[in-house]
Parts: sequence; C-alpha cells; structure tokens
Amino acid sequence: MIREPALSADSSTPPVFVTGAAGHVGANLVRRLLDDGARVRVLLRHGDNNAALEGLEVERTFGDIRDLAATRQAMDGCRGVYHVAARISTIEGNRAHRREIFDCNVVGTRNVLRAARETEAGRVVMTGSFSAVGYDLDNPSAPSNEAMQFYPMERTMPYERSKSLAEHECWRAAAAGQDVVVATCCAVVGGADFLPSRLGRAMCDFSNRKLHAYVDGGFEFVAARDIVEGHLLCMQRGRSGEKYIFSSGYKTISEIIDLWEEVSGVPRPRRRIPSSVMLVFSEVASFYLSRFHPDFPQRFTPGAIRLLRKRLHADTGKAKRELGFEPSSIRAAMHEAYAFHYHQRRVITNPDARCPDPDVGRAADTSGTSQAAQSPAGGQSG
Repeated sequence: MIREPALSADSSTPPVFVTGAAGHVGANLVRRLLDDGARVRVLLRHGDNNAALEGLEVERTFGDIRDLAATRQAMDGCRGVYHVAARISTIEGNRAHRREIFDCNVVGTRNVLRAARETEAGRVVMTGSFSAVGYDLDNPSAPSNEAMQFYPMERTMPYERSKSLAEHECWRAAAAGQDVVVATCCAVVGGADFLPSRLGRAMCDFSNRKLHAYVDGGFEFVAARDIVEGHLLCMQRGRSGEKYIFSSGYKTISEIIDLWEEVSGVPRPRRRIPSSVMLVFSEVASFYLSRFHPDFPQRFTPGAIRLLRKRLHADTGKAKRELGFEPSSIRAAMHEAYAFHYHQRRVITNPDARCPDPDVGRAADTSGTSQAAQSPAGGQSG
C-alpha cells in the first residue's frame, strides 16, 4: 500500500475513508463530501481507471480491500468509513470470475469491517444492492422492503449472491457490537459516471444510434444525488445493524427510452423485444461469449433480463420515516447524465444528438429535490 499526500489538507479533523471512489456512486459521494468541507481519504488500485479523482483534493492511498493489512494501513487515522467498492457483474462467468466476485465483495467487506474495528474508525456505511433484497414470491412487483430476505432458491447471479453475503458480514459485525449501516442502492442515474456504468453506456449507445431495439421490463432507479444523500443520512442518522433502501422511483425500460429521446433528441427505436424472447437469445449469446470472448461487453445478459422481468418495486418508507429521505427527480438525473457524457467524456459523437447546456440537469426539474443532510467532516460513530 502506497499513500500519497492530499493536495491540500486540514489536519484539524480526521479524514473520512472511502473505498470504490472511482466508481459511479463513489465519485459522486467524494464530490459531495468535499463540497461539505470534509477531508477525504480514498483507497484506489494501481492500474484501474481512476480518472474520477483527477484534480480533486483528496488523500490517495493505493491498495486492495482483499488485502487486510493494506486496508488497515490505509484506514489508519480515519473517522467514518464509506465502503462503496464492489465487483459488479451481471454474468455467470467462469470459476475464476465467480471467485473474484466473492473475494472482492464478501472477503473485501469482511476486511473493511475488521480494519475499521482495529483502527477505531467508527461507523461503517456499506453500499448494498437492491438486487440482493427479497421480494414477494407470489407477486414480485409488490414493493420490497428491508425486512424481506434475499431468496436463494432460484437461479441468481453471482453478484446478487455476493452482495447478500456481504450484508451477512455486516450483520455479523453488528451483532458483535460494531457500528455498521447498509445503504441499499438501485440502478444509478447521474453524472460523474467516468468508468462508465452499464446504464451510462446504454444511453451513449442510444444517442449514437447504436441501440436498434429494446427489451420490455422495469426496475427501480436512483438519482446519483439521492444515493449519495442516502449514504450521508445513514452515516448521520441510521441505526446500527439496519439497512435502508434508497430509490428515486420505478421506471419501465420504455420510460427510460423516452427520457433518452428527450435528452438527446434522437428518435427511439421502434422494435421492442419481449423479455421472454430476449431471455432465450441472451442465454445462448452469454454462454458463447463468456467462454470464448470473456472480455466482450454483454449488454443484455440472462441475469439482467431476469431482473427486468420481475419488475421489482422498492418501498422507501423506512428511509423516509427514520432518516428524512426525500427522493429527487430521475428526469433531472438523466439530463445530468447526458450532459456529463456529452461534455466531459465526449463520447456522444452523433452529429444529430442534441448539445446540452452543461447545467441543464440542475435546471431540468427542480421538483422534489431533497434537502441536503449535514455531513460531519469526520463521519459519525453512532
């Protein structure tokens, strides 16, 4: 593990520790923490795409959460931990792929929790996944809440199983007295999507006229600003040993396509493929690609199609009642996402695609914008 000094540091308060800072949620979280005046220390890996942190006044450490000693050394002296890092995948993959997911998501979480205990870093807020939340088996589209246990008796993705096991590591730690809260995240929409996310890539493909059909189904989506707000609320007000679901709202894929058409000015594809048909095709395609072209990006995987077919809805009542969570607008978040990919990543090259105002996302829809929670610079140790 190598530690680099922050560009500018205020030594009056200990830094907040963030894993996964180069990802979509992490990049937005770091920016919000800095805006709130916090000192931030991030754990990065050499060789990864860390463009999300360029130019930011954060203290950079380099290591891997699968390495307990490196994680402990990186965290030493911090107060408040946001564990956002995870290996995200919607494919079954081979044995090595599944082992990597387990080691990153389960063993990595165990290491972060242990490092936080041994360095006395205080509260840990872990980013959970809505795909690892249970649902009504007789009516999958009925709203899911935090009390519903993940159902392992059906075919699930390794990622889903790993996030359920990562939560189990949190509950074990909480039962032993550690201060830990889980912030459950849905599909994220918004800017600072440097890697980019699957949804961000799909929007760019649509804007560049590379998306010629879409599949039916639906899922819960969360604005980047809302999931960041959720993490801060968990750190400040959450009850230890509890998880909270954060979503800005449910959207069908057709409604997401409508938003892409709105922000880009590019006409939507006419062809809608039934999910039952796409599931069969994706099974064959994913089997072939996973074995013979493992590095080829797969957009419609069997796991993703199965999730969309369930049309899972989220009950965010607990986060609203206990934490004061107020979801903002998916529409505004989509405008922010489009402006980011157009102006900052410059990957929307279709000359017919609309050139947005860089600030259009904030002006697009101000209804329902949440009141910012005050984030203590050093986090909170409940």
